[in-house]
Amino acid sequence: MGSVLALSSSAGHKNWSFSTDPSPSCWDSHPAHWDSPPRWERRDGRLPNPGSFHSLHRSCKDVFPQQIEGVKMIVNKTLSSFFKVSHTLHLSAVNPSYYRFHVEHLQSDDYSKDKDAPALIGEMDSSGSLNAHALLHLTERVRARTVFQTQQSQFVTWQFEAEYRGSDFTAAVTVANPDVLRESVILVAHFLQSVSSGLVLGGELVYHRGRAEQGGILTLAGQYSRPNWVATLNAGKGGAHASYYHRANKQIQVGVEFEASTRTQETTTTFGYQMELPEANMVFRGMINSRCIIGGILEKRLTPLPATLIMGAFVNHKGDKLQVGLGVNVG
Repeated sequence: MGSVLALSSSAGHKNWSFSTDPSPSCWDSHPAHWDSPPRWERRDGRLPNPGSFHSLHRSCKDVFPQQIEGVKMIVNKTLSSFFKVSHTLHLSAVNPSYYRFHVEHLQSDDYSKDKDAPALIGEMDSSGSLNAHALLHLTERVRARTVFQTQQSQFVTWQFEAEYRGSDFTAAVTVANPDVLRESVILVAHFLQSVSSGLVLGGELVYHRGRAEQGGILTLAGQYSRPNWVATLNAGKGGAHASYYHRANKQIQVGVEFEASTRTQETTTTFGYQMELPEANMVFRGMINSRCIIGGILEKRLTPLPATLIMGAFVNHKGDKLQVGLGVNVG
């Protein structure tokens, strides 16, 4: 979660039989949704802040179901107003089973719109792998993030990010995996500018330097928003990534995503939808893509218990594979 691989925004990264996109990070602010005022409407008449570069396609991706396989149980516990912990036990017949411990130290400051915005996040699983995040609001406009990841006893990722949010623009710089001995580093720069009430333009520059090779990839981005739909496009040397999100009403949302990679010479088109049934305390998400993968997730709130039952199934018709999952989220 939060590794520099997610920052490159290169299309065509799905090489697995099933999608394994990570859950959205708490670092990125969510785009405006149906129940709150559109982000381009400001009473003072000025252009709004465009948000983070990582959240350009968030509205569409939130519609797609996150794959679940095997049996998973998650227990969440709030120890105090500043500490939250969770325990995850996952039993799988495809991948190694694991236990994961997650802890958050929460901050509450005047700069955070979300009073539960995490300040420190730590996560360790039964194999010894560790994820550590530090998310800080230094000032009203400046955010900083530090990420460390280990795979068992080896460091995989260490990165440092600073983000400045102006009144109508966002600029961010990330330094990832700097190694003086190997003379290697990855630099990522983001910039977004609100051009009009509904139009956002910007770009991303990824530069990699090593002993054997060095190079950079420039990606241009644009997003156009209206009260009930959002269209986004990223295009560059590495490929293209386009998405369209539409909210038909308070219960139904749909999204279409297109990804093309010049490196793998592959394209993928995905259609997803989300249906909410408040009276039944249920949410269903489904998807189908051009790789003949069909999947769906059903979430059922088990009132009056503080628990949610999750059932899902994904079928890869081209690869003749089936994955079924059952989960319980307590707390």
